[in-house]
Amino acid sequence: MLKFTIYFITLHPNNRHIMTTEELNRMYSTVCNVPRGNGFRVERMPDFFETSEIDDCMAHVHSFYEILWFQEGTGVHTVDFNDYEVKPGTIFFLSPGQVHHFDRKEGYKGVAIKMCTDLMKDNGSGGNADSLFLKYNSFHTYDSTPYYIIDSDTARMLMPLVDDMEEESRHYSELGNVDILKSLLCIFLVKIQRYGIHEAGKNLDMLKPSHQLFIQFRRMVEEEHNRLHTVQEYADRLNVAVRTLNKSVNECSGKSPLAFINDRIILEAKRMAKYTNMMIKEIAASLGYDDPSYFVKLFKRQTGYLPSEFRDLQ
Repeated sequence: MLKFTIYFITLHPNNRHIMTTEELNRMYSTVCNVPRGNGFRVERMPDFFETSEIDDCMAHVHSFYEILWFQEGTGVHTVDFNDYEVKPGTIFFLSPGQVHHFDRKEGYKGVAIKMCTDLMKDNGSGGNADSLFLKYNSFHTYDSTPYYIIDSDTARMLMPLVDDMEEESRHYSELGNVDILKSLLCIFLVKIQRYGIHEAGKNLDMLKPSHQLFIQFRRMVEEEHNRLHTVQEYADRLNVAVRTLNKSVNECSGKSPLAFINDRIILEAKRMAKYTNMMIKEIAASLGYDDPSYFVKLFKRQTGYLPSEFRDLQ
């Protein structure tokens, strides 16, 4: 049986909570740990904000997957140091480890869907191609905007699915409960990707081999960015030529594979620099760099700041 807990840390921009290395490791291990449950929860806005255990206007991070569908209200949602407009029809996809907060929490109506990492776990080293595509075309999209925009017709299609997921989530002890939830979630994601607009990103086609390769690359970067740093290493792991990988990644993201890899590494470095008490050499080591000076040069080249300078930015 799957188990579900909400694990998060509030990160205050000025007098912020600084994560210890132990807390950071615990956050990324993301083991759900409650006596019972199916690893799935549906909540409604505005109750979601009013009853939250944290201040959603303060930067915070949690260890589960989350879908935030805003049906009414406007504002700003900050995710991993970038500001995004909140407006009706916006559906955000948040992955474990992402730092986010809102400029306000009043006036919103919508839905929040939370999934334990166990529920979203990939099946095997290869994984099912369709499920992998759905997951990594919605979540872990650090190269693009973390949301889709849907119209009113799509919203009418999606709402019954949300109602069904909410009802089924209550039957955690019954036969086939997790399978039904996964099926409903799969349909939900398919309809969003089929009919939604992924702003500042390209709608990928799971029937195209080059797009399938990109999804596999995105998944591998997410799993291996703290160990693999070169395009050749990823090409070897994916069993393709560097030229083939270059073409695929550029076609789907507009970036080179190396830029894609470096961006993911630096995102993690920025999180650690800003929200942990790790020394710079510890951050470098945790990201697979034996030479801290090389890591510092990479950070400076990518961000314009030394890691210590970025840490002190308000």
